[in-house]
Amino acid sequence: MPWKFLLTLALAISLSLAYLPRSASFVRPITMTSTAVSKPAAKGAARTVSLHWFRKGLRLHDNPALLEACEGATHVYPVFILDPHFAKPDVIGVLRYRFMLQTIKNLDDNLREIGSRLFVVKGQPAEALPRLFREWGVTKLTFESDTEPYAKVRDRHVCELAAEHQVHVQTFPSHTLHDPEAYVARLQGKDVPTVYQSFVKLFASMGPVAPVASTVDAKRLPPPALEYLSGQDGKKAGQGNGHAGGEEIEEDRTRGDDFSVPGLSGIGYPETDAPTLYPGGETAALARMQEHLANVKYIVTFEKPKTSPNALRPSTTVLSPYLKHGALSSRLFYHSLRSILAQHKGPHTQPPVSLVGQLLWREFFYLQGHATPNFDKMVGNPICRQIPWGKNAELLGAWEEARTGYPFIDACMTQLREEGWIHHLARHALACFLTRGDLWQSWEEGARVFEKYLLDADWSVNTGNWLWLSASAFFHQYFRVYSPVAFGAKTDKEGEYIRKYLPVLRKMPIKYIYEPWKAPKGVQETAGCVVGRDYPHPVVDHATVSKQLMGKMKAAYDANKEGGGKGGEKSGEKKRPAGEDGKGGKTKKRA
Repeated sequence: MPWKFLLTLALAISLSLAYLPRSASFVRPITMTSTAVSKPAAKGAARTVSLHWFRKGLRLHDNPALLEACEGATHVYPVFILDPHFAKPDVIGVLRYRFMLQTIKNLDDNLREIGSRLFVVKGQPAEALPRLFREWGVTKLTFESDTEPYAKVRDRHVCELAAEHQVHVQTFPSHTLHDPEAYVARLQGKDVPTVYQSFVKLFASMGPVAPVASTVDAKRLPPPALEYLSGQDGKKAGQGNGHAGGEEIEEDRTRGDDFSVPGLSGIGYPETDAPTLYPGGETAALARMQEHLANVKYIVTFEKPKTSPNALRPSTTVLSPYLKHGALSSRLFYHSLRSILAQHKGPHTQPPVSLVGQLLWREFFYLQGHATPNFDKMVGNPICRQIPWGKNAELLGAWEEARTGYPFIDACMTQLREEGWIHHLARHALACFLTRGDLWQSWEEGARVFEKYLLDADWSVNTGNWLWLSASAFFHQYFRVYSPVAFGAKTDKEGEYIRKYLPVLRKMPIKYIYEPWKAPKGVQETAGCVVGRDYPHPVVDHATVSKQLMGKMKAAYDANKEGGGKGGEKSGEKKRPAGEDGKGGKTKKRA
């Protein structure tokens, strides 16, 4: 490889290092192309107090809303609100919530590195924010815009409350490459494209992706004003360097809250000793991204359908949990990828299968979620085919609890429950099995389970994929079904993945590892796994039921055409985007 290319490549890769927070000690922060640099208020200026409300966007790099909070401010309060709407162990699992707590703890650490801190408050945003407006004398509220249904309602209410308190509100779209509303405006009244390739054309028409905003540092971020945090016995807390840092903050007795990041038990979750394979936070996100960017061959040859669903180490980047929480900016990742590809002289993979393609899948589903009424439901969803799914609690429970009797399916679900992440093709297999492939249960139930366990549970992306895999929207070739036996064996003939996640089958011979019920009784006893005693019989016979369900799908499709279509509106079959199972690059849209 020519030395000039290596030199230019090293420079290109180093660009993304500009956004590492100071706590990432292996690199010195620098400044790169950015939006306007914020300026704190000059000495003697009128008191201006900003409150930046972190929700997603849990990072210091590429955070235009946080930069705006710093603009002209004498004091900035970075706040995260632990909303009880999300603190429900039966809805959001312990691993997912732990990842979020790790992420805000890392954010707090990074803020303390630059003389500030994160103020963590428990309660309803509509109750907590007005109280903080009054106590801190807030004049400006900033936050990153959010397109999820709950967030839209919540944010409208908060903006109304802010107006009542004479607080100026500014929001910024920075969770996606382009603002979803900007796509809608660009369409000028035309329908939002439900085909990926049509969306790619729309994306290309949007113009360049905005540059990455400057990283917030000590020079840009004014400290909080500690006189507004009265401590014990009426003494002012945090006297010293004037920053709200570390142990200088005493407990606010009037609030009963010292604004620190709580543990799981502090918000009603059980503590867990499950290993942390993917630590939450901006620092871990940037390090993981950089590790992959340093492998140029991996970047330029990446093809999502050719990665393995049952590799013992992830064959994809596992950046999706960080993108979901905004610990990693999608714009930073996008520009870093484009920089490397621009310097590469040879061919490289293209969307939909490339890494850039994965970011575009994410954009695609964010647009669908923003523009489609009742996107996460069958009823009232104009793009969802109305399919009469069954309702069988035992089948749903067997699937969720990894006791279907199909080792590949149960191993995938066990990995999901124990680690909080599985490969996109494992997600495909689980989704197809639950819905049109074997169990005939609603995709809404499957989406709920994934929302509970996935670290990267992203409302738009998760919903979109369940609509797709159940052939309820976007994809119509319902006769293409994942075999719960043959599919896993394609990439793991010896069943090492199954042996890892289902130890009861560890000694089962290779011949029977995917179908243990076919093993003679003596073989089962020798392996220490007797089907029906140590491991369940299959809940259904795939060969039989999959054919029956294809007939049900055909009938449902015919009924949709005759009865007015999807979600109560007329339907017309859409041209499907890239093919399933690696033919044309149908993927799980996660980087």
